[in-house]
Amino acid sequence: MQKGATMASDTPTGPIEMGANMDYREHEKTYSMFLVLAKYFTMVCVALLIAMTAGFFWGFGFISATILFVLICAVGAFLLR
Repeated sequence: MQKGATMASDTPTGPIEMGANMDYREHEKTYSMFLVLAKYFTMVCVALLIAMTAGFFWGFGFISATILFVLICAVGAFLLR
């Protein structure tokens, strides 16, 4: 161990590398796709919860709740585009 150096020294001892350059266009495209997928996934989850509630608690039955789910998804996709 060198004299005067501490074990927890955070002084760089070699060349500092900055990493690769960012491709900002690709980054923004990926983030935009993530937002679109998150938006539609949330819509499908809400539609599924409403259809399950209709089927289990309001007495719609399986077929009617499935039709309600498809209708909510169609209206939601139309409104979110």
